[in-house]
Amino acid sequence: MSAFQSIELKAAQRRYETGLLALDGVDLKVARGELVSVVGPAGCGRSSLLRLLAGLDRPSSGEVLRNGEPARGALSDAGMVFQEPTLMSWASVAVNVELPLRLQGVSPEKREAAARDALQRVGLADLADAAPRGMDRAQKMRAALARALVAKPAMLLLDDAFAGLEDASRLVLQDLLLSLWRPEGGTAKFAAVVVTNNVEEAVMLGQRIVVMAERPGRVVEEIKVTGTAKRDASFRDSAAFSKACEKVRAALARVSAPTETIAG
Repeated sequence: MSAFQSIELKAAQRRYETGLLALDGVDLKVARGELVSVVGPAGCGRSSLLRLLAGLDRPSSGEVLRNGEPARGALSDAGMVFQEPTLMSWASVAVNVELPLRLQGVSPEKREAAARDALQRVGLADLADAAPRGMDRAQKMRAALARALVAKPAMLLLDDAFAGLEDASRLVLQDLLLSLWRPEGGTAKFAAVVVTNNVEEAVMLGQRIVVMAERPGRVVEEIKVTGTAKRDASFRDSAAFSKACEKVRAALARVSAPTETIAG
């Protein structure tokens, strides 16, 4: 498989067997190293969009392109983090993190070393041999991040992963994700698509914010976040951050506004 350069949806539609039209005519391209946030009203098909990007689902019509060519099957170089960490309670944290490498047939020695390195990067090195059932939600989410990144994927997909965390933990994990994506302001290590219901989180993480309309989901607006080349905790106090949040809220208000009925 050639090195990841981009993933793209072109006029992608997803209609489920029940007849539900979740997505209709979605155009979205994510290039190597980009960090993109996706927001929209409940039920707008954001999770369906992530599944198409990951190759876990196929569009009913339209195309999914990898590096400009039709994508076939699940992307082996994509990692996913869901709202629920879904860790195996009977296994240690390190064994949980090893799972993607185990499925790839990596030797026990190499996958153990890689898992412990990933846990070091997310600040859980001291809990490598612990059981997940003794961890709080924020720690479990760190472990889920380590598992998604252990195979060094070219693309990371997060489906409202930080929802349900208390505010302080959510901010810490946002900063952690940014440090993993672009260590110390250097070159981005992976592309990422972050689905979130939180406007501040979308702006904090995304270089651009994709706004989706109510079902059937489609991209109606893209907002570029400008004003800083360095994305760290101080960005939250900047004028650029506040301005971008206002733009996203206004866009969401437009797509969520009730349709007016004209009396005949």
